[in-house]
Amino acid sequence: CGGKGADDKVIKVAASATPHAELLEQAKPILTEQGYDLQVTVFDDYVQPNEVVESGDFDANYFQHLPYLEDFNAKNGTNLSSAGAIHFEPLGLYPGKTASLDDLEEGATVAVPNDTTNEARALLLLQKLELITLKEGVGLEATPLDIVDNPKDLKFNEMEAALLPSVLPDVDLAVINGNYAVGAGIENTVLTTEDKESEAAKEFANVVAVRTGDEGKAPIQKLLAALQSEENAKFIDEKYNGTVIPVF
Repeated sequence: CGGKGADDKVIKVAASATPHAELLEQAKPILTEQGYDLQVTVFDDYVQPNEVVESGDFDANYFQHLPYLEDFNAKNGTNLSSAGAIHFEPLGLYPGKTASLDDLEEGATVAVPNDTTNEARALLLLQKLELITLKEGVGLEATPLDIVDNPKDLKFNEMEAALLPSVLPDVDLAVINGNYAVGAGIENTVLTTEDKESEAAKEFANVVAVRTGDEGKAPIQKLLAALQSEENAKFIDEKYNGTVIPVF
């Protein structure tokens, strides 16, 4: 965190609005008590927050998961690292024409995201619920072609993740990203979600990113401690109803 003396007490963080900036606001009073001034700027894109940390204008950002950060470094020649993981936005299973898993009939239709990673996560969630069995070891590469057992003969409707909430009236169940569920106002209807022990949670937890080498600096460590506090975990659980889960 640049400069000498007093400057070290200002922590500038670039963030996405939800839930990242909301969680940073929760961390502010904890940092104020320790003499730090946390300044949060909200960005609505996924490029600038990395550029402003790389340039040294900001101390950290909080908006992305590690695979995105590593890909960004590789493509843009930036030198950023994760200082620590804070939360995970799980995929959830939402009721459409079928109200619960107990009511799920043979030949039912389940809508799932069609992009590689989210589709695999959706299938792993259905496997956890013992609705299907996937080929051993496919993990986050899984597609419907990897299903080796489908006792209820479920049909899969693969589509753009953002459109999934709108098709709920036409399908029995849908596996939907937390952010899209919140956007559609259906988060309170969720039947179940990925959990923090899942492969996806370990891989896709959202991290605080800094310039490589800054991870151990006192202000960054204080910021992490505030975000990973018990108060913040409680706030996450109460506010987001399982569509955001703490991973610390």
